[in-house]
Amino acid sequence: MSEIAGYIPDIGDEDFTKRILVFKRKNEEVEVEIPLLTIEQMNKVIEKVKRASVETLKAFTTVEIMDMIDKAIERLLDRRSPYRQKAEQLLPIITGYDEEIVRLGLTFYLKNFRKHELQRFVVEDFGNPLLLDDFQPRIKGGFSKAVGPNLITHIWSGNVPGLPLWSFISALLTKSGNIGKVSSAEPLFAGLFARLLVEIEPKLADCFAVVWWKGGDEERETCILEQSDVVVGYGGNASLESLQSRTPITTRFLTYGHKISFGLISRFSLDSQKAFETARQAALDVIRYDQQGCYSPHIFYVQHGGKVSPKEFARNLAHELENMEKRYPRRSLSMEESAALASWRQREEMSVFYDSQKEVLGNVDWTVVYEEKGISFTPSSLNRVIKVIAFEKIEDLIPYIEPHRAFLQTVGIAASPRELFHWAELLGGIGVTRLTALGSMTSPEAGWHHDGRFNLLDLINMVDIESSAEVYSERFAPYVD
Repeated sequence: MSEIAGYIPDIGDEDFTKRILVFKRKNEEVEVEIPLLTIEQMNKVIEKVKRASVETLKAFTTVEIMDMIDKAIERLLDRRSPYRQKAEQLLPIITGYDEEIVRLGLTFYLKNFRKHELQRFVVEDFGNPLLLDDFQPRIKGGFSKAVGPNLITHIWSGNVPGLPLWSFISALLTKSGNIGKVSSAEPLFAGLFARLLVEIEPKLADCFAVVWWKGGDEERETCILEQSDVVVGYGGNASLESLQSRTPITTRFLTYGHKISFGLISRFSLDSQKAFETARQAALDVIRYDQQGCYSPHIFYVQHGGKVSPKEFARNLAHELENMEKRYPRRSLSMEESAALASWRQREEMSVFYDSQKEVLGNVDWTVVYEEKGISFTPSSLNRVIKVIAFEKIEDLIPYIEPHRAFLQTVGIAASPRELFHWAELLGGIGVTRLTALGSMTSPEAGWHHDGRFNLLDLINMVDIESSAEVYSERFAPYVD
């Protein structure tokens, strides 16, 4: 089976060098063919996308752009659509994730980009959506307009299917031309979405490109970095640091690097009736994309004092993970991942000899480690490996978590309303940027502030007409004597 990935606007009668990326899963194989542009071809694409940003994208109203995106998302949510069927057929082979995990994950994710949710994106950042279309009055006097750049470059990672859509759609809402570099781990979905948009509105044909090159190709990276107005980078901290070092100081560089997330479970969620559902929601956060997202949990801190003890909760969680493994099997691991997981598990099992209250539950497909004593904040090896650590009060945890503030992101919470806001105050003070319900850690809401930042405001420039200019212009009006 073969598939063409990426998307290139028409730059004339060009012959593109093709690269074949081969993916295998069980007895299935797919060859993904993706173009590798020369520097000359890259420059032509950049020029074409920039021109289309000015002449085409910025001529649309925000509502018109929302309507186009909404139509594309409607097609991708429809399981009868050829685009959706292709995604469901190929993404499990490319990524290795279970078919049902991919299907459910896509549906939850794509719902964030329906029209009413896109309106939420805009209102969350601007208040007045018309700021993207025309100058609007300011409370203190004068007028302002939000103007998107002519070229936003996206360096996407491939750890979670569909991830590129978040920054791609955000940039389209700012009426900016886009060039996205897909990952070798998942080169398909962004180009699929781009082709669908052009099918819905052919005027968009030159407004974006989805390209590929091997990571670390400094010649191609420098070419595009030097001509971009904004660069949005996803991936490991080392690769992002390298990219940033080669980006002009005048170019805005937005990074989304390595993050650590965890869960916090109150004793009030651990009575005999609620504890099983709490464990089930925690298990869902673990199995979705095998903890590969920055919002996936590494640890669940579980409070003493409930009718179900933290140790019993760990066993309930293990039971749920065992059941879910039968329904949603974990993807096959690479040799490096398998070695890292085996080493991590071996260390934990050996430490049981020195701590009689510690338990290691599970098998090669999933692992739950329970710790009664010694609060720590140590990332897991991922791939359905989770720690459950008992605690008395949140104030005991803060000193252990705070040193990692630069890497903190999401906390999944099962707590009473009073605890929710008290804990949020403390966690926000040490760097946590998102608190969500347990079971929703891997499904951010539309308009969420990714790593505490804005989706659209970070991309645009505000253009101000100060009140003095408005008053002064009255002197030169044709109706003045």
